[in-house]
Amino acid sequence: MSTNHGEPYKVYLSEAEIPQQFYNVRADMATDHAPILHPGTLQPVTLADLEPIFCAELARQELNDRDRLIDIPEQVLDFYRMYRPSPLIRAYYLEKALDTPAKIFYKYEGGNTSGSHKLNSAIAQAFYAKDQGLTGLTTETGAGQWGTAMSMACVYFGLKLDVFMVKVSYEQKPYRKIIMHTYGADIYASPSNTTEVGRKMLADDPASLGSLGTAISEAVERAVTSEGRRYVLGSVLNQVLMHQSIIGLEAKAALEKLGEYPDILIGCAGGGSNLGGLMAPFMQDRLAGQRAPHFIAVEPASCPSMTRGRFAYDFCDLGQVTPLAKMYTLGHAFMPSANHAGGLRYHGMSPILSQLYHDGYLDEARAVEQTSVFEAAVTFARAEGTLPAPESAHAVRVAIDEALRCKQSGEAKTILFGLTGNGTLDLAAYSSYLDGTMSDYIPTDADLARSFQSIPRLPGIQEGFADESQG
Repeated sequence: MSTNHGEPYKVYLSEAEIPQQFYNVRADMATDHAPILHPGTLQPVTLADLEPIFCAELARQELNDRDRLIDIPEQVLDFYRMYRPSPLIRAYYLEKALDTPAKIFYKYEGGNTSGSHKLNSAIAQAFYAKDQGLTGLTTETGAGQWGTAMSMACVYFGLKLDVFMVKVSYEQKPYRKIIMHTYGADIYASPSNTTEVGRKMLADDPASLGSLGTAISEAVERAVTSEGRRYVLGSVLNQVLMHQSIIGLEAKAALEKLGEYPDILIGCAGGGSNLGGLMAPFMQDRLAGQRAPHFIAVEPASCPSMTRGRFAYDFCDLGQVTPLAKMYTLGHAFMPSANHAGGLRYHGMSPILSQLYHDGYLDEARAVEQTSVFEAAVTFARAEGTLPAPESAHAVRVAIDEALRCKQSGEAKTILFGLTGNGTLDLAAYSSYLDGTMSDYIPTDADLARSFQSIPRLPGIQEGFADESQG
């Protein structure tokens, strides 16, 4: 498809140009992130510590800080060919609607049945489980995109799947459950009465709407108490950011075909998988001292881990059964509000992105309010014809803001953002915005102070934690 200027609207790589290797940004980081700690010994985790929880190959990838490139298995590439390469799209119509001199590009990952980028890691994780001879997996899901992707991947490889879905999303997004059931997954509203940690949560708060931290605890408990199963996670982990690097590798190759390079790169940030994947090869340029974009992470003001959190060791789950990671965190006891961006309600941020942000390589984090996000989503949908997922709309919001800034300054900057998923299963959220019932919630300093109390003090490692955020 072309514009009336004869310039391409969508740029696709050929099937032969799908990247054959994942990129591991840890191999190039000036400062590797702090080691993940065993919750019992407080010593850096080993492969032996992780293998009872994760597939063996995924455990190796999690600890790999040396290999820059990891070969993508042929069976995973075969699956990728069903929906990859994904398009890089020039947002001409949005540019026109905004009357901006900026060039706006977005990498669209919502064209598969799962509706998001999550499938990129899900199929890789399912392959490694099958290759190891496992019979099933367990996981959690916030908005339902990861659970949907994992159910597709598991049925493809003949694996059973248990999904613990954060209760507020379980109630808000019934059609996500239908898709997961279609692909054979068993789904539990979290907190549930099927695990020890879930029963404890319900005893403490029978009306709890849950959190990703709680759902993770339940999924890990189910995995370690079930024969032939392991746990998989759709964000935060090093392995996941590595799998998602295929997004950025494709985007960079497509831009090179056009002779373009972004001045600004924007991604929504919950646990970090989408932003980490999109920015990976461009961050490689920054780490090598070459030209690189201005990197912006966008998070919800209701769950502001990077903009208002603390850079400290914390548990990755509420039940404190997972290892501790040094990351920007609101405290593992943080209970987010029931906003519609379910995939961005995690209390912490990827250790990789946290370290890059702490060191100044990831330039900026912004927190945006829900109604402003949906205002941008509607503007984008009316201009470009694609309904963005609420999570993706956070990046849309800041892309529009930056394009309008270019309009004011007259600068013709090139902007790249990730449209991680489509919003066709998020119509209740759009209805809430359009009928005026949507509201914004921003935690107070007192709210955060309470949740910060759950960040552990670790003798000899972490007596306290930073009293100020990056801002």
